Amino acid sequence: MYNLPTEFLHRMKAELGDEFSAFLQSYSTPLYKAIRVNALKISPNEFKNIAPFDIEQVTWEECGFYINEDKPGKHLHHFAGLYYVQEPSAMSAAPMLGEVKGKTVLDLCSAPGGKGTQIAQKMQGEGLLFLNEINFSRAKLLSQNAERMGVKNAVITCASPLHLSQNYPNFFDKILVDAPCSGEGMFKTKEEAIPNWSQQNINLCAQRQKEILSCADKLLKSGGTLVYSTCTFAPEEDELQINDFLASFPNYKLTFLKKILPHREKGAGHFVAVLQKAHGDEKLSVSSIVGGVKDKKLLQEYKNFEKSYLKTTFENLYLVGENLYSLPPSCPKLLVQTLRAGVHLGEFIKGRFSPSHSLAMCLKSEQANCVEVDEKTAFDYLNGLTFNCDESLKGWHLVTYLGYSLGWCKCVNGTAKNHFPKGLRTKIERIESE
Repeated sequence: MYNLPTEFLHRMKAELGDEFSAFLQSYSTPLYKAIRVNALKISPNEFKNIAPFDIEQVTWEECGFYINEDKPGKHLHHFAGLYYVQEPSAMSAAPMLGEVKGKTVLDLCSAPGGKGTQIAQKMQGEGLLFLNEINFSRAKLLSQNAERMGVKNAVITCASPLHLSQNYPNFFDKILVDAPCSGEGMFKTKEEAIPNWSQQNINLCAQRQKEILSCADKLLKSGGTLVYSTCTFAPEEDELQINDFLASFPNYKLTFLKKILPHREKGAGHFVAVLQKAHGDEKLSVSSIVGGVKDKKLLQEYKNFEKSYLKTTFENLYLVGENLYSLPPSCPKLLVQTLRAGVHLGEFIKGRFSPSHSLAMCLKSEQANCVEVDEKTAFDYLNGLTFNCDESLKGWHLVTYLGYSLGWCKCVNGTAKNHFPKGLRTKIERIESE
């Protein structure tokens, strides 16, 4: 049994009444663990055929599956970006945005990227997605997760909600605010949240959430959809927060509200509210980036790479220093600190183009030259080792396992030289699957 705060238990007992004993009992049951299959790379049905462990459907997310696996992040499928490890109730918020294909969408508090990459796979590359995180180190983690999942149409920013709202007013069709909170719903998954709990912290979180929602209003177009979510049960951060928002912004209508409690559903705990903004007059003031690479030699160098090693093309090219990007369509001017926009294709080193890991992770096997490897060789590759390949193979190739990209290698005289990023290499051990 978890050593839950006494004041928290008293409040939950008063709120739940006869349900409290069942709520308390839920803390004696095993954690529900889950993954979300990445539909940018593989369909749920296709994944079922190659899943390395047993899976069971999560009811509120078609790509979500419960698992009984202690180390889901150590499987090759994870390194290939075929799934994201995500607490099941955390999958409930993003679907409430509704149709997102072709829309301009913002995940305002996005790190580490579970909900943001969930939105991305529903967009299927159509539209523009902003993934924002105020903390730079967490924003870097967000960028890495978006890269692994092969997201092409995202702009990853590191800005305060206030700074973002000052630069992109009335810009987004849909906004998700997965607000920083006291974390009551995560007591089972993050036990460190228990000693940090206090009513004072709840009040501080509620004030911060109010400020974030006020910025979200400025960012949202008239007629747009705002989804607010937390992983707490505290009314000040949930229902009362929504009541205060509606009182302050009467041009919104509440269209949906749900609280996931661990004794009612198979998840740790979550709160979701959907708010619809009324239509009205507004001015849009953000212009798009004009793409293009002025240096014709560098542009030709990239085009030669594309012709030699890829079976697809990238448009809207944009050069930042020595780094080449393929921007999302209608990408706006980058007015806040930006870690990445679109796909980082690679960099020019002494005039020669070197492809990035980001490019490798957004390519499918039919879109590039590939070297298919077995399980042992795949793990060797992830640990930074070279491996033997057919001597007829020359130059850049995707290293694929079961047809899914793990990264780049460069084939020279029967040896595949390893180009898996050194910063991602760890002592990766093979996991035996039944």
